Amino acid sequence: MKVRSLIRRLRTSAQVLRGDPGVVLRLPRFVWRTLKEGPRASLDRLRRLSDPLRFSVDYEAWLAEFGTTALEKEAMQAWAKALPEPAQIAVLMPVFNPKPEWLQAAIASVQAQLYPHWQLCIADDCSTDPRIRPLLEAAMAADPRIQVVFRERNGHICASSNSALQVVRAPWLALLDHDDLLPDDALIWVAQAIQSHPEARLFYSDEDKISPDETRFDPYFKGDWNPLLMQAQNTFSHLGVYNTALVRSVGGFREGFEGSQDHDLVLRCSERLRRDQIVHIPRVLYHWRVHPESTAGGAQAKPYTVQAAERAITEHLQRQQLPLQAVGWTPLGFRAELALPEPAPRVSVIIPTRNGLKVLEPCLNSLLRITRYPDFEVLVVDNGSDDPATLRFLEGLEQQGKICVLRDPSPFNYSALNNKAVEQATGTLVCLLNNDIEVIEPDWLEALVVQALRPGVGAVGARLLYPNRTLQHAGVLLGVGGVANHAHLGWPGEHPGYFSRAQLNQEMAAVTGACLVVRKEHYLKVGGLDATHLKVAFNDVDFCLKLREIGLHNVYVGAAKLIHHESVSRGQDLSPEKAARFASEVAWMQQRWGEQLKHDPAYNPNLCLDNPHFRLSWPPRLERWPVPAQESAQA
Repeated sequence: MKVRSLIRRLRTSAQVLRGDPGVVLRLPRFVWRTLKEGPRASLDRLRRLSDPLRFSVDYEAWLAEFGTTALEKEAMQAWAKALPEPAQIAVLMPVFNPKPEWLQAAIASVQAQLYPHWQLCIADDCSTDPRIRPLLEAAMAADPRIQVVFRERNGHICASSNSALQVVRAPWLALLDHDDLLPDDALIWVAQAIQSHPEARLFYSDEDKISPDETRFDPYFKGDWNPLLMQAQNTFSHLGVYNTALVRSVGGFREGFEGSQDHDLVLRCSERLRRDQIVHIPRVLYHWRVHPESTAGGAQAKPYTVQAAERAITEHLQRQQLPLQAVGWTPLGFRAELALPEPAPRVSVIIPTRNGLKVLEPCLNSLLRITRYPDFEVLVVDNGSDDPATLRFLEGLEQQGKICVLRDPSPFNYSALNNKAVEQATGTLVCLLNNDIEVIEPDWLEALVVQALRPGVGAVGARLLYPNRTLQHAGVLLGVGGVANHAHLGWPGEHPGYFSRAQLNQEMAAVTGACLVVRKEHYLKVGGLDATHLKVAFNDVDFCLKLREIGLHNVYVGAAKLIHHESVSRGQDLSPEKAARFASEVAWMQQRWGEQLKHDPAYNPNLCLDNPHFRLSWPPRLERWPVPAQESAQA
């Protein structure tokens, strides 16, 4: 890495880390480790520091502070022992020539489970390493809960997994790779989730990675079931737990999908379930070992996995009868391209404005010149413009038939202006667009519309960049800052974000109204934007939550990219009057939505609400395992 590039990344990181209260406390530890480890390690650490994603709260320190305590483990074992009808869980492990010490560690991690009601089903896929069979035979002899199938010929991971599936007796099965590890409390959290969600059929947890020197790092704290994100990356992955009957009913693991066999399996299983039957357990229950041959190190380690995943996603979308054009892959994840119907539905683009020619002119000119969508109308809501140049500009475009100007000189109320315009819109869909948005790519509207047309979708939002090409919006996170904030705010515009989530299509609780596409019928059904309580701020978040209330899901589209010159036209809320109005809108949102603001389905309770940068939360917003009061007092 060149010095200039490194300095630029460090500068960006400093901006991103602003507002992280733990960073100052971690700096002495960082400096001490840098001096101790020498120049090569120091440079590597400096590179990680320059990446705002990697340099977050010290994960090792976080684990030491909030990991499962000895008293909690005792309480867990007592709970499991007292269960009248404990759920049996089979751990499925296909094996082929792993390092013996890693295989032994994987088996030992199952034997160390605090939850004793398990079955370990191993299928050895005709390993050629002579050390493997004796190791497996010894494990089977030492513990009757371990069953091993020795295949007579090598069939790869799908055939091997199906061989292991044949000896499963338990109603639930979990997948474990032959070189990975389960923490000792993994299956007991799964058992608790099974008991708490009797109708669920799929469970998945958070995960982290483990280095050759046994250091845990790079935790992935996931959101609740997100089918759109699942089409972009296998978020289910580890630890994945399946209802055994369901797996058998879909035909088990399909040969030909090696490398992405679990991605394919989850997609097929999910097609038979309701959303509430797929449950996320927000705890790290799997340690994914990183080594050169492991996909934990990246898809380049096993390139055939990409082709398998592309096929799995393609067939999944075809079974859903969506107008799929193609599924493509980048190092950030997969992108399914959908086709517009013929003819394309009309979109009414609504742009409220008052003067602001400096931003309005590039907004309208870029919209009309660059956008290639075949059928859209532009409704400019003029909220009392008195600047002669602005009026001449609008009049010229209107005379050319390129826009329609709706004049409304009433006191500024962003919600009311949009609501009145929607009533006059002729489009099947409406696009709310700020007057300080600048179009830079021709397919932005098409990318939003194809998602808005999907069944069950409410509002759809775009990736918005500041003029300096840092992120202004990549979806909205509830609860961050008190009400909501934009995910990845201020990150480099092309940065992958938290596990590529700044770039990938996914469901989010809310998206910004600065660029929002929604079916007109959905807009009207929830009453549009709240013009009474939310005249300026949070009306878009409230609107999205109202859409969720009627069973719709909001979507962030990373492929739709525009520039947002935020707050240029109206200015910042600095006056006492504006500050009071903003405070009242905050209070209304907290009163209206209450606990929902603290439980964003696309955001993990192990991540903080202090800033939108996916930092670890100190402490996590999770309940600890209950410990009897007497034992707790003794501790």
